[in-house]
Amino acid sequence: MAEQEYLQPALAGLDPTVDGIDPALPLYATTFVVVDLETTGGAPDGGGITEIGAVKVRGGEELGVLGTLVNPGVPIPPFITVLTGITQAMLLPAPPIEQVLPSFLEFVSDAVLVAHNAPYDVGFLKAACARHGYRWPNPRVLDTAALARRVLLRDEVPNRKLATLAAYFRAGTQPTHRALDDARATVDVLHGLIGRLGGHRVDTVGDAIEFSRAVTPTQRRKRHLAEGLPRSPGVYIFRAADDRPLYVGTSRDIATRVRSYFTAAEKRARMSEMLAAAERVEAVECAHSLEAEVRELRLIGAHAPPYNRRSKFPERMVWLKLTDGPYPRLSVVREISPGDRAYLGPFTSRRTAELAAAGFHDAVPLRQCTHRLSLRTITPACALAELGRCPAPCEHRITPEEYDDRAVQPFATATTGDPQPVVDALLARIETLAAAQRYEEAATLRSRLAAVLRATVRMQRLAALSGIAELAAAHPAAGGGWELALVRHGRLAGAGVSPAGVHPRPTLSVIRATAETVSPGHGPVPAASPEESERILSWLERPETRLVEMSDGWASPVAGAGRFRDLLDKAESGASHQLWSERS
Repeated sequence: MAEQEYLQPALAGLDPTVDGIDPALPLYATTFVVVDLETTGGAPDGGGITEIGAVKVRGGEELGVLGTLVNPGVPIPPFITVLTGITQAMLLPAPPIEQVLPSFLEFVSDAVLVAHNAPYDVGFLKAACARHGYRWPNPRVLDTAALARRVLLRDEVPNRKLATLAAYFRAGTQPTHRALDDARATVDVLHGLIGRLGGHRVDTVGDAIEFSRAVTPTQRRKRHLAEGLPRSPGVYIFRAADDRPLYVGTSRDIATRVRSYFTAAEKRARMSEMLAAAERVEAVECAHSLEAEVRELRLIGAHAPPYNRRSKFPERMVWLKLTDGPYPRLSVVREISPGDRAYLGPFTSRRTAELAAAGFHDAVPLRQCTHRLSLRTITPACALAELGRCPAPCEHRITPEEYDDRAVQPFATATTGDPQPVVDALLARIETLAAAQRYEEAATLRSRLAAVLRATVRMQRLAALSGIAELAAAHPAAGGGWELALVRHGRLAGAGVSPAGVHPRPTLSVIRATAETVSPGHGPVPAASPEESERILSWLERPETRLVEMSDGWASPVAGAGRFRDLLDKAESGASHQLWSERS
């Protein structure tokens, strides 16, 4: 019979909320229901079951037995009769599967389901439940065949067939291709395998399920690193032998998340390499998920762990700003200063900054040459002036005042206020190109429009938050009470949790008294990384979050870039034909 695919999720299968069986329950205290099916063969389609045998055991003691023939409603193939001894005449008076399922589901409730080659048996049972309208209880599943492949060597047994394992462990009942006999044989095999698990430091049901899955020798050897970690929100740090941070992550449940790195669900090659180098895991408990996310970002920024993808090039934050002097132009720089007239950013790469700059060059007549221009000396004009793409300030064809009004002011206004003139100019060019069927050029311009809007919307959002000297907010905690955050100039300065049934004011006072002192600075992110401020913004903008106190008003320009978010979504999705309707 062909085995059907059955996937047991690593984390979902170990989550205590799945079925009420705690994964930390010792094997000797776990209730197992060992099941075996006889079928007509073929794929599980909701029918085809001819016999069910199940034995409930705990601590080596048999607690109950369920066994019954099942009328599949279809003829039995002759080879199945030869194999099992079950004939058509034996099944005629048997109940159909829809009458058997209620008793079986009650029998397996609050127990770990065990089967030999479990994907096959579980596949038939799940299909039968789905076909006849019964909810599959989603029990934890332990496959004795998979467990035997992990525990027994080839020198001990030539294969992992049930008959071979039953003979090896001297089972009291030998398999006969009848459901109840095979289930009893599997019980003895299960007990034999459990006896071998102690040498592998596997003594809980959760460990046994994970041990049966295909994990690497490194994961098995290093799994002790996940021991003793707290089951609370926070940050975890994998460290090398010399104490260097290798990888930094965050989770609402540190212990469960770190354990997942040592299961078959973890298949990333870089994580396997990281585990091989890791010698210990450090946990930093946090008040709630926002604090954990912020601490993770700060640790990654400070240490650049080699296995965190986003820390590979943390220094590549750049800005787009107007240069000093007469006839300013756009320049990509790494830092901005209080004396800068106008700027936009931060950008995550030079490429995205240059894309936004190209968008402004398409919309306003900013010069693109890199010459240092003088108000007294004329410099020969470039080809852009001949094409009408530049007002040729190099040849003094435009006065500084006119250049400022036509080119400089639209950029400065778009970055801190209303980008409407820039948007209108780009949309007009996109329409012209599309009407001329120059669709590739229109698509290029659309990408530039998206880059301009993305940067202006982002900077104005960040600037609105960082302009507030202090902001206190609360979010309902999962177990009752409130998650509290104190934000100063866009930086998380303090965090805590107010218990259920207690007024949050005293807790907030303690947080404020012990919070980090944050000084104001220049730019939209003067005191924190852009990622940190954006994480805080996402948390503050949740529907359940309540603003408690603010030292200043939290506001964005009425005619600011934020009103173009729908247009930005369309530009990013490539809907060029919808852009013109957005002009106002």
